[in-house]
Amino acid sequence: MSRWDFVGRTDELNRLLSAVGGLEGRGLFFSGKAGVGKSRLLREGVANLPTDRYAVWSVSASATTAALPFGGLVQVLPAEQPQGLSPAGILRWAVDVLQEQAAGRPIVLAVDDAHLLDSPSAALVHLVARAENATVIGTLRDGEQIPLPIRALWTDDLVDLVELGPMSPDETTGLLGAILDGPVDAKSSHRLFQLSAGNPLLLRELVLAASGGDELSRPYGIWKWTGRLELAPSLTELIDTRIGQLTPGVRSVVELAAFGEPLGLQLLEKAVDPADVEVAEERGLITIVHDDRRLDVRLAHPLYGEVMRRHCPVSRTRRLQATLAGLLEQVGTRRRDDLLRVAVWRLDSGTAQDPALLLGAAAQAFGRYDVPLATRLARAALEADGGFDAAELLATILMFGDRPDEAIEVLDSVAGLIRDDRRRSRWLTVRGMVSYWGLSRESTVEEIAASGDELTDSADQARVRAFEAIMRLHRLDTGTSLRLAQAVLDRPASPTAARELARCTIAYLQAAQGQYRRSATAVARVQAEVARWRGDMPYLQLAMELARGTQLALSGDLAGIDEIVADEFADLAGAGDFRLGTGYLAILQAYAARLRGRGDEALKTSLGACAVLATSRVYAGLAHAERAQSAALRGDAAHAAEAMAEADRTQAPGMAVLYPWLEQARAAVHAAAGDLPAATKQLCTLADRLREDGLAGHELLVLLDLVRLGQAGAPVGPTCVDGGRRTAAQRLAELSERVDGVLPPLVSRYARAAVEGSPTKLLAVADGFAARDLIVYAAEATAMALHKMRGSRATGTGPARERLAALLRRCDQVDTPALRLLRPTLSEREREIAGLAAEGVTSRAIAERLFLSARTVENHLQRVYSKLGVTSRAELRAALWSLPGQDGTGPA
Repeated sequence: MSRWDFVGRTDELNRLLSAVGGLEGRGLFFSGKAGVGKSRLLREGVANLPTDRYAVWSVSASATTAALPFGGLVQVLPAEQPQGLSPAGILRWAVDVLQEQAAGRPIVLAVDDAHLLDSPSAALVHLVARAENATVIGTLRDGEQIPLPIRALWTDDLVDLVELGPMSPDETTGLLGAILDGPVDAKSSHRLFQLSAGNPLLLRELVLAASGGDELSRPYGIWKWTGRLELAPSLTELIDTRIGQLTPGVRSVVELAAFGEPLGLQLLEKAVDPADVEVAEERGLITIVHDDRRLDVRLAHPLYGEVMRRHCPVSRTRRLQATLAGLLEQVGTRRRDDLLRVAVWRLDSGTAQDPALLLGAAAQAFGRYDVPLATRLARAALEADGGFDAAELLATILMFGDRPDEAIEVLDSVAGLIRDDRRRSRWLTVRGMVSYWGLSRESTVEEIAASGDELTDSADQARVRAFEAIMRLHRLDTGTSLRLAQAVLDRPASPTAARELARCTIAYLQAAQGQYRRSATAVARVQAEVARWRGDMPYLQLAMELARGTQLALSGDLAGIDEIVADEFADLAGAGDFRLGTGYLAILQAYAARLRGRGDEALKTSLGACAVLATSRVYAGLAHAERAQSAALRGDAAHAAEAMAEADRTQAPGMAVLYPWLEQARAAVHAAAGDLPAATKQLCTLADRLREDGLAGHELLVLLDLVRLGQAGAPVGPTCVDGGRRTAAQRLAELSERVDGVLPPLVSRYARAAVEGSPTKLLAVADGFAARDLIVYAAEATAMALHKMRGSRATGTGPARERLAALLRRCDQVDTPALRLLRPTLSEREREIAGLAAEGVTSRAIAERLFLSARTVENHLQRVYSKLGVTSRAELRAALWSLPGQDGTGPA
């Protein structure tokens, strides 16, 4: 673990520095709660002040020095004070001493914890703040008694007082990444932010405790927290101090809130004395918030609950939980989560006797994608004689908790309870799902098909056929899959969940075939029926997201990807450890970041997807393939090759439908290694296979990759009657009339412009890509245009270079074959001289700085002009900006 770097608080730091260097000469004090980061912010501000320009003194007041005259400024004032002076004289003497030591420089006096200053020190700080060439900055803790001279600083308009709030979630994520020397997965970061409430001190204690207890791991370079909270003694002591001594009545209030929050105020007041509730609120132990028309009670800080629950004896804990369950049952479970809360309280208190209650709560938890909680409740329902229904639900949940072997055991344990077609159809589909996706047994498809033929009820048979259809889709038996899915839709007796699962199968196939409008319409219909299928088949959401995500990715709709990554399902899946959901959405997020040229974000996000899916093989291969693409975008050939090997190792046989993504990534890995012939051969072979499989949506993107490699004229497809083969550009022209959306015609124009070698048309295509936020494609098309200009010795390349520079400034790290076309080999000396010249430094000044002759500098510049294809200094800056790696904007 690294030291605690200063992260975030950029606006606050800038404001602090502006207070020192501003024209108004006003100081600045930050106030806030203990541990919020006031002292660190002040130290960082002081460290940024040049001591040759300012006379800077830093003092830190404490309870130890508060009783001593001038004890707070003992670090600043001389040890010997003059004798015989009045208090006012001593103050004037102290100010004179500071002015003398400043030697004409402006004085900056930084006071940490100014509320602890003794009276003479506080008076001196106030006097310094009134001096013309002095600025006072400092910190105060909320809720403390503040000396009157310090309070007068802002009442007399000498300083600004700013409340320093908690860190934001993004700042917390940044701080965690800096502390741990690596990115932290989103779920862990969010949970640690919630527990610390954005307080850096509490965050530090939580991370130290997690590190000491081996609760942090780093799969694929992404830090993950198990969620098991280890409270170090120092942290427990800190929270205990904040909570303080409690009367029995107030303790009951806080304990009930700890086990029941959010807890309705009226409900709480049925169990405790309302006067004790008031005391708890006044002491800042609880807070009361509005939720629609109800007032809810919550603890003032999340860690209060952790400490109270740990200190509470087991017997009292169980009694409190039973009390909460009884109170809510008395008033009625009217809110959506009430049933779930009662079931959890009953289970934890040992008073759960109703399997129907546990089963209903488990289904509700799974409907919210809370896999761990749903597993607990479903297992308890089964143990309470919940029978077949409990076993079916538990096995389903275990499948999505990456425990397929255990799921099979649960299902087999209730095989003897199957007495009708309804149960048989449900048992077959759940067992088939676990066997096919969980255990990667491809023979499951034939087994479920044969068993489905034995069912007599039309509705039950439809359920089995819907599952068979989506299994066959994943096995790439697309013709049979489409026929089965359509038959389910055509059958009036088909249950809603079966119909919508079949519709998802068709929507995915339509997306892969390039029928984006029809696919989007089908997905919208599935979404419209969510209320009717969520209770029966909540995991159908995953099939819907796969179809929708494929359609958006293939059509280049990055804004659409942003929407689904940010919707409610993403939040629920992340909070509930629904890994297949979070993993797939992370893959989509990485894909969008990659096409936008955000190489660092794409690689980090794809690594996160690999970590989330480490125990599941359903989308693991796809996650590693996206990681390979992200590494290839950055020019990291070794990482790309390692990721591709891992994709091949983890790709499940039953996920054959994903082969286009993996094989396309393989070509990117070849290109990153500089083997363009191998990449071209891979893409041509893949395009031919996709054409045979009828997956025109995928084929379009593969042919686009050929154009990006400068191979728009590469032969693809079968041999024609004249003995020749169509080129990639010609095939793209055909696809532009068959595949939906604005992307196919744009890609076709790109290929045609590349074949013609027209810079004007290439730049127009680049504008089209940029308008859709496809920045990598736009930059490559612009680079290709500049390369064509250079080859024809065209003049006036400045505007095109400016456009490329602007595009690359929107990226963080990109290094692709198309961009490498523009990268000349500049020596270290040429790069140094070109950089200085681009900043406006004259040749004579460059010569003096580098101990060269002016003629030598000019000779170097002429060689740089020739290599870059420019004619003057006026074009040099844009030319350097348009080279990834030459100015720090991309890889060297």
